[in-house]
Amino acid sequence: MSATSAAPAGASPAAPDGPRLTGNGRRMAAVIVLVPIIVTLALWAFAWPAARSAPNDLPVGVAGPTAAAAGVEEQLQSQGGAFEVHRYADEAAARDAIEDRSVYGAVVVTQGGPKLLTASAAGPVVSQLLTQAVTAQAPEGTQVATEDVVAAPENDPRGAALGASVMPMAIAGVAAGAVVTVLGLRGMRAALALAVTAAVVGVVAVALTHSWLGVLTGNWWAEAGAFGLAALAISATVAGLAALLGSAGIGLGAFLMVLLGNPFSGVTSAPELLPQPVGMIGQWLPPGAGGTLMRSVSFFDGAGGAGPAVTLGIWAAVGLVAVLIGARSRRSSGSRPAQAPDTAAGAQPQGVQVS
Repeated sequence: MSATSAAPAGASPAAPDGPRLTGNGRRMAAVIVLVPIIVTLALWAFAWPAARSAPNDLPVGVAGPTAAAAGVEEQLQSQGGAFEVHRYADEAAARDAIEDRSVYGAVVVTQGGPKLLTASAAGPVVSQLLTQAVTAQAPEGTQVATEDVVAAPENDPRGAALGASVMPMAIAGVAAGAVVTVLGLRGMRAALALAVTAAVVGVVAVALTHSWLGVLTGNWWAEAGAFGLAALAISATVAGLAALLGSAGIGLGAFLMVLLGNPFSGVTSAPELLPQPVGMIGQWLPPGAGGTLMRSVSFFDGAGGAGPAVTLGIWAAVGLVAVLIGARSRRSSGSRPAQAPDTAAGAQPQGVQVS
């Protein structure tokens, strides 16, 4: 038996249409294109909000007699949308609003002149900004009395430690989601691993920041819960995206949480000091919501923390559901019967003649 090719004798293979990239060439091209794009996005996300930092509808209060307070209110409202003014009957009401995180500070009009109430625990940068704005608007020669109603902790008067905690929290969450994915944990095992890891992260983080450094001063377990919930929201999102999209989901999760969530969080200043809608978007992402929740439970007895807690809970729940859905999809695809081959067993390849 002899076999001869169906192609004409002496025919040469067709020449390629043009140069083609090999597998290594395609990977090199991807690196050359993607790395500058990632660097550009990172510079934009971090540098642009910082360069355009300015108050945008920053909530402040004005308290005192109606006639006297009207002038101060008008001055604040004339700042081109910088301040969102809230009126209060007296100093006590303004203090309550600051402690409830309804406003960042308040100007109290008294017979002896204006008095500024601030809360450096809500953001030292905001306190400095309010002090400068009120002092500049006061009549020449007027001494503005200032009182820090909710002061930042002595070990962190500038709020640097709390601001620096957002990036490690985001990285820890991304790492946890990635490790769970790489180790092949699926379904309930993955969800349980993420939950336990987040709880441990919360305890360790508060042991460092509260017990050792003394930069957090609230309820210890409430702070651990806030850290843990933020870590779970981030890690569950990353693992859920990976369960649905594969390894590309880890990259997408890292982009959302680190490259966007960290600079958009506003934790080093205030969301109202970032360009809009960046500040609003940042509070919708786990790093921003986590930073706000941590500030609330640590310095304000949880006031203003309900919204961020709900935001983190939604991210965590959606991420865990995605993890479970991804595992079920994998099981369904793996249990499908293999399709029959296109050619029957023993059939000869096309283009070959048998004699």
